[in-house]
Amino acid sequence: MNKHQKFIFTPIVSILKEVVLANSGTNFAIETYPLSEYIMQSVFLKMTGFQEQKLKCITWEMATYDFEYRRTLLGNEDNLGECSSYKSKNKIFQRLIAVLEKEDVNFQISEFLDKTMIRNSSVEKLKDIFNGSSLLIWNQKNYNYFSSNIKEIIKPIHFANSKRNLFESSLQDLYKTLYSFRNQCAHNTLSYQHNLPTLSTLSNPKYLNHNYFIWFTQLIIIDEIFINLYNLFLKTTKDIEY
Repeated sequence: MNKHQKFIFTPIVSILKEVVLANSGTNFAIETYPLSEYIMQSVFLKMTGFQEQKLKCITWEMATYDFEYRRTLLGNEDNLGECSSYKSKNKIFQRLIAVLEKEDVNFQISEFLDKTMIRNSSVEKLKDIFNGSSLLIWNQKNYNYFSSNIKEIIKPIHFANSKRNLFESSLQDLYKTLYSFRNQCAHNTLSYQHNLPTLSTLSNPKYLNHNYFIWFTQLIIIDEIFINLYNLFLKTTKDIEY
């Protein structure tokens, strides 16, 4: 087993399980409601950071195997940054597919990743974790919206070998809101801005998608995709013992 393998295979939902367990003994009376945003924002940042580190580990693993990619990575030609933007994640996704295609010219991603199953399993994992959790008392309205609309907001992902994109345009737009909020939290930009959305923002139907549970689900989907692809990478390059 290589140094990063255990971490890469650790699912991102483990962070959600930790926060639900950590808050299981909290008194959720009305005076504790101000804690909600602090806790949810902290979990959100922890999940985005966890995913960024995981993708860095995957790139290092690919660079260990593929010397040509090592030169690209060390030369910063891909400009991956912190691996937090959609563009960076998509480049790593495409690179993994390219490595798999190099080893197997007949490789078809659609044969190994079931778009509907990944979406459904990610949604169900989140629901199972939060089901009965006292955290929902603080966020019941947002959770109800998520539960009722998530399969319309995040439709099955199409993995077209010709395009080889991590997400289609609608999910790319959703990720942009996630990424924008991630930057707001990480750099505390609201500290010098008005801490309220504008009326035009609030009136936009898509503003309802500014929802932690929706963002958590998209992060879980990305995590599932990369865990599955990395597992294929290990099997294809024979870096794992059976």
